[in-house]
Amino acid sequence: MPLYHFDLRDGEAFVKDDEGMELPDVGRAQIEAVQSLAEMVRDIPVRASRPSGYPMGIEVRDAEGFLFSLSFAFMDRRRH
Repeated sequence: MPLYHFDLRDGEAFVKDDEGMELPDVGRAQIEAVQSLAEMVRDIPVRASRPSGYPMGIEVRDAEGFLFSLSFAFMDRRRH
């Protein structure tokens, strides 16, 4: 099974996934990335404390390199 890496971006922080996860195909990696990003967003305890435009995301790669990314940004409508 192919090994997929899920690198995380949380504001200015970047966490490289050195371990990876074996998954059957890129479709399953997409599902895993969506679920992981949803958990990251859900775990923001107080969204109001995050500045408008605060980005979060997951960049997915395999042995050959970058495959795709998912992102989320908290946008305060009152500030834009």
